[in-house]
Amino acid sequence: MTNIAAIIPARGGSKGIKRKNLIDFCGKPLVKWSILQALNAKYVSSVWVSSDHKDILDLAKKAKSNIIKRPKHLSTDTATAESTWLHAINIIEENVGKVDLVVGLQPTSPLRESRDIDNAINQFKKTNCDSLFSCSNIGDFYIWQKRNNKFSSLNYDYKKRSRRQNFSNQYVENGSIYIFKPELLKKHNNRLAGKISISLMDFWKSFEIDSIADIELCETLMKHYILKSN
Repeated sequence: MTNIAAIIPARGGSKGIKRKNLIDFCGKPLVKWSILQALNAKYVSSVWVSSDHKDILDLAKKAKSNIIKRPKHLSTDTATAESTWLHAINIIEENVGKVDLVVGLQPTSPLRESRDIDNAINQFKKTNCDSLFSCSNIGDFYIWQKRNNKFSSLNYDYKKRSRRQNFSNQYVENGSIYIFKPELLKKHNNRLAGKISISLMDFWKSFEIDSIADIELCETLMKHYILKSN
C-alpha cells in the first residue's frame, strides 16, 4: 500500500498579516481548513503539520493531525518550503516509516477541496510522473514582464496580435497542491523534478491569502462556491 503523507508547513510568523495561519477565515483558523481538507481526502494516508508555533501545533493536534516541531532556523522569512518538507520527511521516516509520496499543501490557499487533493493524486498515478503541481488555465491573458526598465510581452507577439481565443493552453502554478517523490526532493532540493505533470483546478481556487483584501475576497468565494453547496 502506498504511504501518502500530506505535509502542511505553517509557521507562526508572517510578513503581511500577523499570525496569518491563525486568523479567522469563515469561522475557523486559516490553517485548519487545509488540515480538514487533507484529513477528508480519500487517498491521503496521514496528515502532518510542521510549525514553530505552539498555538498552531495545539490546534493541529486537536484536529487529529500529526505534528512536527519545526526548528527556528527553518521558520524564518528566508526558509524555503523545500527545507521544511525535507525536515518533516526525515522526522516521519525516523518515527513512522518510509514515505512513498508527499502531498504538500500551502495553508494560505484555503479554496481547495478534498476532491482537488484526490484528483491530483489520481493524476499523479495516471501520468506516472515524479512530481506534480496544481494549476489553473490562463490561456486568454496577455502577459508582460518588466526588465531593465523595459516592458516585453511573454506569451504572444504584440506585433502580430491575435485573438485571445486563439491562444494555446497556458497554465499558472497556483501554489495550492504539490505532489512529489521524497527521493527526488532529497536529490534535487526542489519540489519539481523528473517527469512533471499538472492537476487542473478551477481558476477561482487559485486565489491565496497574503493581505487583508485577500481575506475578504477568498471568504466571499468560499461562502459562495464551497460552503453554500455543502
